[in-house]
Amino acid sequence: MTVMSDEIREYVYKLAADAGKAARQLATASTKQKNDALRAAAAALRARTSDILAANAKDINKARKDGKNDAFIDRLMLDEARVGAVADAVESIAELPDPVGRELATFNRPNGLKIERVAVPIGVIGMVFESRPNVGADAGALCLKSGNAVILRGGSESYHSTGEIVACMKAGLNAAGLPEEIIQVVDTTDRAAVRHLLKCAEHVDLIIPRGGKGLVKLVIDEAAVPTLQHLDGNCHTYVHHAANLEKAVALIKNAKLRRTGICGATESVVLDKQVAKDLLPKLLDAMPECEFRGDGTTQACDQRIIAASDEDWGTEYLDAVLSVKVVENLDEAIDFISQHSSAHTDAIVTEDPAAATTFLNAIDSAVVMHNASTQFSDGGEFGMGAEIGIATGKIHARGPVGLEQLTTFKYKVMGDGQTRP
Repeated sequence: MTVMSDEIREYVYKLAADAGKAARQLATASTKQKNDALRAAAAALRARTSDILAANAKDINKARKDGKNDAFIDRLMLDEARVGAVADAVESIAELPDPVGRELATFNRPNGLKIERVAVPIGVIGMVFESRPNVGADAGALCLKSGNAVILRGGSESYHSTGEIVACMKAGLNAAGLPEEIIQVVDTTDRAAVRHLLKCAEHVDLIIPRGGKGLVKLVIDEAAVPTLQHLDGNCHTYVHHAANLEKAVALIKNAKLRRTGICGATESVVLDKQVAKDLLPKLLDAMPECEFRGDGTTQACDQRIIAASDEDWGTEYLDAVLSVKVVENLDEAIDFISQHSSAHTDAIVTEDPAAATTFLNAIDSAVVMHNASTQFSDGGEFGMGAEIGIATGKIHARGPVGLEQLTTFKYKVMGDGQTRP
């Protein structure tokens, strides 16, 4: 769709108003109706795999012409297995308990009033994301099950893929007799549409940005709507002097290289000085495709390590590049990680339970791990079915954002004619 610049605000506000109406209808839908829509959407994703892949090929070709790197292409690329996994995730959400209507607390007052705190949908959510086309299905499915309408604004790089995926989600809504406006996509690549969505406080209840620093900064600077921040994933794995080194090698290799382009990938390894000389050659031998960058102390342990700049310690590479820092002890590791982490996911490798406990308590990130790959920082791996992203702030939700995190609450007060003295 082509929208003239002077029409974009009107277009976006109509999307938001339609979403508000759809959210009110969805609030009275049954759990069965929502689940039927999800299962039908999953079936549509499988049935239309060839159409999705054809659309994705257009996006991939454009990305390559634009000179995007391999990690970016990997985030964008779909194949039959990945489309199947997207469909499986949508279907799995249908199997999860409905988060809406949960009784969170009950208070019986001396005057006879009964007060219930119950979970309710947030309302209309604006989801602004970059190159991952699967976000359209994950966000659409999670918002539908949690009773929210969603307006999706994907990056221009995934424009065709996102459009086909959202068409499948709408097919599911139609099959279940629910309004299509529950899941909408901003059908223009004009960046002005994002700014108008951020200002649409009349109809939009929450904005969720999922992407790089530039996108998140834009949202923070310009949003008139409350936001749930998903910052970059500058994740650390710290190897304590009491670590099992073979375990450390396997964990770091997986945490960095399983998929380099996801936000849960380890970007920086921190090592105690006592183990650095033994561990670093093992790591480089096990990860020949990865570029290691470190300071002088680190380079002295293995000549294959290249010099790091100050910027490396705060960089989310999303590629086969790893910064390495050697520290004196646990306290120095905690200080270093606290200074450079993006508060996404940080891990410790150690066989010392006391050291692990200190690390897990001291590191103020959304997810902290002991003897596990940071790539487990994922809503699906947490049993949430899927996630809308990893929240790195501290208000409302933190870590993987699944169904429960997409609800708020209200109070229901039941009386029998009580009046307040």
